[in-house]
Amino acid sequence: MGHMDGLEVPECERCPALVESRSQIVNGTGPGDADILFVGEGPGAQEDQQGEPFVGRSGDVLDEALLEAGLDRENVRITNCVRCRPPENRDPTKEELNNCRGYLEREIELVDPELVVPIGKVPSEHLLERDVAVTTEAGDLVDAELGGGRRHVLISVHPAATLYDRSQRDVFFDTIEAAADYTDEESGQKQLGDF
Repeated sequence: MGHMDGLEVPECERCPALVESRSQIVNGTGPGDADILFVGEGPGAQEDQQGEPFVGRSGDVLDEALLEAGLDRENVRITNCVRCRPPENRDPTKEELNNCRGYLEREIELVDPELVVPIGKVPSEHLLERDVAVTTEAGDLVDAELGGGRRHVLISVHPAATLYDRSQRDVFFDTIEAAADYTDEESGQKQLGDF
């Protein structure tokens, strides 16, 4: 029905609507032992075409925020709640999210990040299993049982929000900065050496 090969899901047929709308399964990218794991909602049109999460305009904003925080996309892991593109870019249904949940849990367990950053409302609510007012809770560090252990979760707004709301841009950039600072403190050293 679908299995994981390491961090990859090579095949899965659990969600008929998504199987029909996807051109490929979009797996996470980045190191298998990254300190920070970003979790988006699901692939959009460009992600589905390129087979990578967070490409396109939202990906550009994420890259910019990572760069400003002294992080490199190469050093973080980025994945999604669902690995297949929903039709017309609609939100994944509860059932679809739950069908894919085991893959995400396994990925979190294998990567064992210091910090999980759900990007936007859908991933935040899915991972924390509660309602999240993402604009007011952005930047909050909370704990959750994920991937076989207690994890630190840093709630974030979605970079798409920054494209039409200037104030959200500062919130997003500050949250990514906080993620970088947090993992620096945890590892006791700057990833890029001191400037």
